[in-house]
Amino acid sequence: MKAIGSYKALPVNEADAFLDVVVDKPQATGRDILVEVKAISVNPVDTKIRKRPHPDETLRILGWDAAGTVKEVGEGVTMFNVGDDVYYAGCITKSGSNAEYQLVDERIAALKPTSISFGQSAALPLTTITAWEALFDRLGISTNGTDAGKTILMIGAAGGVGSIAIQLASRIAKLNIITTASRKESRDWCLSRGADNVINHYENISDQLETIGHPQVDYVLCLTNISGYWKTITDVIKPQGKICTIVDFFEDANFDLLKLKSASFSFEFMFTRSMHQTEDMSEINFLLSEAAAMIDNGELITTVNKIVSPINADNLRKVHAAIEEGQAIGKYVLEGWA
Repeated sequence: MKAIGSYKALPVNEADAFLDVVVDKPQATGRDILVEVKAISVNPVDTKIRKRPHPDETLRILGWDAAGTVKEVGEGVTMFNVGDDVYYAGCITKSGSNAEYQLVDERIAALKPTSISFGQSAALPLTTITAWEALFDRLGISTNGTDAGKTILMIGAAGGVGSIAIQLASRIAKLNIITTASRKESRDWCLSRGADNVINHYENISDQLETIGHPQVDYVLCLTNISGYWKTITDVIKPQGKICTIVDFFEDANFDLLKLKSASFSFEFMFTRSMHQTEDMSEINFLLSEAAAMIDNGELITTVNKIVSPINADNLRKVHAAIEEGQAIGKYVLEGWA
């Protein structure tokens, strides 16, 4: 089967950073399904993992977001049949979606939305899982509307996770959503997804929150460089408020700043369930199924900004480069093998 991989951790412009290769097609056993990959999308995690050295310089196939059709099922599979169209974000410890066929545990996949294409579906899984878990598992926001009207500040919300988090916070939780964005196109993108207010993260956030009548917020979801915003976040969070981030701290954080407010902090890492084979792994199937139903009901919209075809090393390199520039809005998708 065709695949795109590399043997070394290399910068995006190095020739060997993306190689068109041919490898053996895997076979489904246990609870794995074998998916014929029709479309993939690229996330910042793809670019970060690509730069990490890997043992013995063996072939590494990256990629997590994908949509495709089930071609084989393992003997333990009960949730899918051959011919089902699915979408999923895979597992960080296994071979990735940048291949014509991929093995995926059935518990972390779901039937794709029927109303949108494979490409539009492939844009959703990783960011939807991340946003859903951040909002409803980590921040503990109610899914039945009992937190309606509370305020959430999303820092750096025009990317893939923010694009779906805004929608979930609006449609399900009915929160008052304040996002940050620095460019007109990213501001417009956030507003079109359901943000109530957009402020500029390059200007004084506290002053801007005062101006719009929300000097403090109930929740903060930080989707970019939290170290640079930590003092501001701890200033604007309400007493007993909750903070979540999906990014690493690049310097030591002063968590004592949370003490006097009894504020709580958590990380969100969407691979936790699959990586550690937790007892509740099937929650991924549940939330992706819920999101698919919302897409088909018109309650959510896909977060695709650009679709590139075909899936090959050259196009994948271009998408990685665009994401590394840090200016991407929404999701970049690659669709169809040459």
